Amino acid sequence: MRRQHLHTETETVERLREGMGLGVLSFPLTSFGAGGELDLDSYRAYLERQLAACPGAVFPACGTGEFFSLDEEEYRAVVTATVEVAGGRVPVVAGIGYGWAQASRFARIAEEAGADAALVLPHYLVAAPQDGLVAQLEQIAARTRLPLIAYQRGQVSFTADSLRRIAAIDGVIGLKDGHSDLDRLQRLTLAAPEGFLFFNGASTAEIQARAYATIGIPAYSSAVHAFAPEIAGAFFTALRDGDNARVDELLRGFYVPLVELRDRVPGYAVSLVKAAARLRGERVGRVRAPLTDPGADDLAVLEKLLATGLDLVGAAV
Repeated sequence: MRRQHLHTETETVERLREGMGLGVLSFPLTSFGAGGELDLDSYRAYLERQLAACPGAVFPACGTGEFFSLDEEEYRAVVTATVEVAGGRVPVVAGIGYGWAQASRFARIAEEAGADAALVLPHYLVAAPQDGLVAQLEQIAARTRLPLIAYQRGQVSFTADSLRRIAAIDGVIGLKDGHSDLDRLQRLTLAAPEGFLFFNGASTAEIQARAYATIGIPAYSSAVHAFAPEIAGAFFTALRDGDNARVDELLRGFYVPLVELRDRVPGYAVSLVKAAARLRGERVGRVRAPLTDPGADDLAVLEKLLATGLDLVGAAV
């Protein structure tokens, strides 16, 4: 059954813009049970706590939510639950991906579930020329009413000319950047039409948030919000208020050591986040293959680091 969409594209853009100024963008984990099955009850409870920390928007079934591991019915269940739990409090932007045909199928499911917009994750496997990157978004946009945010990362990287072209596609409203090439990114912001949305989507985005803000992109996604919204919120407030001493304190004491741990093993950008959430008592389960959970030594380091970060912001483990 198709749900009633409450917001026009213009309203969605304005709600996202407003939310980006009020809090980090939440990319929730997907909860799995002991046997690896989807655990919707635990997901709903976890998501309520994520929303209680007042993120600017919530992005279910994206990278941190292990989109790549979900079948279509699991995806439908996750997005539907997110829309229901959010209850209109914040915009819901669902992840979609793979080639345009499969991404369009996921977009249709997200639209039926009541999502406000979709984040187009980098396509599968192949490198492509700029004309192909533009055509990918054209094909998806032609098959959904959902506003689309493009995600450039990995093999997807737009030139300024291509940015102008995708911004002209009806329904494409913004760009998430994961490359952190600020010279190239500044060129994209200057090429974009007024009102086009940009946000920092680098891994552990807080590390580079101050640099992104200098070129006019203060909004960012936060993997840390998925397990320690207290730390993520404290950093966001310090950055917004220009409290550079506090920003540096949190970077030195928590974020930089977290990145050093993250870089030890491929996939830790997700599996460490999920392990940290379990340390906080969240019933999110383990990661699905091909990701692997951290070993005992890395878990011990993570536990100490989490305690340090929470102590820095005066929160309980």
